[in-house]
Amino acid sequence: MDRARVEAAVRELLAGIGEDPDRPGLVRTPQRVAEAYAEFFAGLDVDAAELAREGTVPADDGERGALVVVRDIRFRSVCEHHLLPFTGTAHLAYAPGERLIGLGTLARVVEAVASRPQLQERLGEQVVAAVQDGLAARGVLVVLDARHQCVTTRGERQDASTTVTVAASGTLAEAAGRAEAVALITAGSAADA
Repeated sequence: MDRARVEAAVRELLAGIGEDPDRPGLVRTPQRVAEAYAEFFAGLDVDAAELAREGTVPADDGERGALVVVRDIRFRSVCEHHLLPFTGTAHLAYAPGERLIGLGTLARVVEAVASRPQLQERLGEQVVAAVQDGLAARGVLVVLDARHQCVTTRGERQDASTTVTVAASGTLAEAAGRAEAVALITAGSAADA
């Protein structure tokens, strides 16, 4: 990331909205925004499928199980339409093939893909693709539930609304596999309520 360029753009943005970028409260804002953007967009240089691939181990027949579900993976991203954050929870299921993946690796894959300018729909599809490609799973399903600041803080200001998206591949894109995975995801959510 070109921090100097981001800082110059933020100074121009501040001037464009009628503020003085040299006023004491704003003088360090361009630097702070550049630091935040470096964190928000750290996933731009990460190959999420390779990250998933590196986190796998061979599975013996008795170790595979039919389905692995990891619920409540917290994520944050930035909507590419307004450059406003959205935050939420990812639920990820996969049907193991010849390899298993470290459960923490799944959270790292979600974080890497979320750390780029994003659309929620594409975020789910990219997580599915990264896990599918990296793990060679029989199927992958991702459910994302997120609150978008472009909806909660502007326009209609629907501060209680969330957006839910589902992306799936392989056996978990088929009706029976999808229903089983979603039932396991929601069973955990209902127990916590």
